[in-house]
Amino acid sequence: MAYWIGVDSGGTFIKAGVYDEKGSEKAIARQNVTVSSRHPGWAERDMDQLYVDACKVVKEVLSKSGVKGGEIKGLAISAQGKGLYALGKDGKPVYPGILSSDQRSLDVVRAWERDGVHKAVYPLSLHTIWTGHPVSILRWMREHEADVYKRIRHIMMSHDYLRFRMTGHLGCEITNISESDLYNMREARYDQRLADLLGIPEAIEWLPPAVGAAEVVGGLNRETAEATGLPAGVAVAGGLFDVMSTALCAGIVDDRRLNAVMGTWSITTGITRDLGDGSEFPRTYGVHAEKGYYQTHEGSPTSAGNLDWFAPYLMTGGKFDLARVEEEVASVPKASTDILFLPFLYGTNAGLGMKSGLYGLQALHERKHVEQAIYEGVVFCHYMHLLPMLKYFPKTEALRVTGGPVKSRAWMQLMADVSGLPVEIPEIEETGCVGSAMAAGVGSGTFPDFRSAIDSFNLPVRAIEPDRKAYQAYQDKYARYARLIKALRVYEGID
Repeated sequence: MAYWIGVDSGGTFIKAGVYDEKGSEKAIARQNVTVSSRHPGWAERDMDQLYVDACKVVKEVLSKSGVKGGEIKGLAISAQGKGLYALGKDGKPVYPGILSSDQRSLDVVRAWERDGVHKAVYPLSLHTIWTGHPVSILRWMREHEADVYKRIRHIMMSHDYLRFRMTGHLGCEITNISESDLYNMREARYDQRLADLLGIPEAIEWLPPAVGAAEVVGGLNRETAEATGLPAGVAVAGGLFDVMSTALCAGIVDDRRLNAVMGTWSITTGITRDLGDGSEFPRTYGVHAEKGYYQTHEGSPTSAGNLDWFAPYLMTGGKFDLARVEEEVASVPKASTDILFLPFLYGTNAGLGMKSGLYGLQALHERKHVEQAIYEGVVFCHYMHLLPMLKYFPKTEALRVTGGPVKSRAWMQLMADVSGLPVEIPEIEETGCVGSAMAAGVGSGTFPDFRSAIDSFNLPVRAIEPDRKAYQAYQDKYARYARLIKALRVYEGID
């Protein structure tokens, strides 16, 4: 039996799983990763500590699995997309790692939108610009941290950095770096014109070569072998953007299903062979792990992380009891209150600068009504992303949902009721780890391609059907939500 280790470097946790060629999950290990915020809106992490934590979870999962190190045929890493991990000429970090949820570059992005730069970039990149993208952060750094900017020699994303530390190989994994706004999607290459348009002309020189998701870039170095308990030389593949990883785990192989990811980010993804004609701004594309395909998605940091923020205020007896919250949410009739929650604590899909808030509160409302509004607001943001995706994928039959909230029956039923689609949930604990294990399996030659890996893993799926009566009630409530967004855009001076 062949075994692989899949690592998933997320926004708040780094995880590792051991899987066999049937997709059986032998063990899981998790480690919290500290995110610091020196200023409001900043989100950073210590890059050296990230490597230490990655080694720690690999060592722990190997021990828990009972699989011998010599039985591991390969390793790959999936990671939160975007952000910036910058190295100097000595290969050491010149600055803390910056996460995709970072908003320090808000003024930069606003200026680009005002001057039409985002629309000038799109025909080349086929990608929109966000505050947490590497190009936005680099432009901010050029203007505010000039000394640091001058010391940069290599730029990458978090799994690229971890892979570099584990193998010594400098490279940018294609499913992630293709969404950097420095990559020409049609010509399949980095493009100096993009860097020039964005006012960071040096950036192209700092990009290591692109590597395939399943491309074996080297073997595990001795330092990492000693820290993890794996033999030196274990094959390390390119890895995956975590959105790509979860889509693979969810079994998204054609245009009949979309993948909705619920985490800090709300993301809906589909796969296509067609790049369109370039007039579909702001639709975004990225290179798929499978040759000849592209991933296209809508997303924003407006998902379940909002409930995490509220957790201290929803405690009972000094602890957050999710089961109690679920029970209370389910006890309120569907779409029965006027409360609307805008889940913009970490960002927005309604316009730069939009703030979070609760609207419609009255003295008669109790905690359970607010809890239900939080659940609804998060799903409304997902639905806002889903609507244009359904236009692009009119044959969609079901929504495959991945992320922590899949454990919540109330949230999954709400996703079905609001979307009107059956919700299908892959029965696996860590989707990001599974997808990266698939990449390692393809890279090791066990599977000829990702579709074969998906077929072999054959992960079970459970389905939740929509409540048709609730669907109509939620269509009415979503219309009120959309009107509130429109009014607030005027208030904020966006429209």
